Amino acid sequence: MAAKPIYKVLFYNQNQVYEVYARAIYQSDMYGFVELEEFVFGERSNIVVDPAEEKLKAEFADVKRSYVPMTAIIRIDEVEKEGTGKITEASGEKVAQFPFPAGGTPPTAD
Repeated sequence: MAAKPIYKVLFYNQNQVYEVYARAIYQSDMYGFVELEEFVFGERSNIVVDPAEEKLKAEFADVKRSYVPMTAIIRIDEVEKEGTGKITEASGEKVAQFPFPAGGTPPTAD
């Protein structure tokens, strides 16, 4: 039997870009969301500890399923094996947030 695929998911969250690996990705029943399940983290080495991955691992430690807005998804790739998950600061050059109305009432024509 073939191994379950692994997906690398990049998404935007509060001025940061998250790179996570998951074995299951679905379009959610909640309209406008993508479900991420079965998070995969790299093998823990006793010699080298990556603080970026440890922060990510701690954030998703007790998460069974995560719902990410479709508009926050940057990219989803099916990969051969998991890599190192990370959180990086989003520079305005390469990542742009989907435009949303600025709250309040819509503008009216005078």
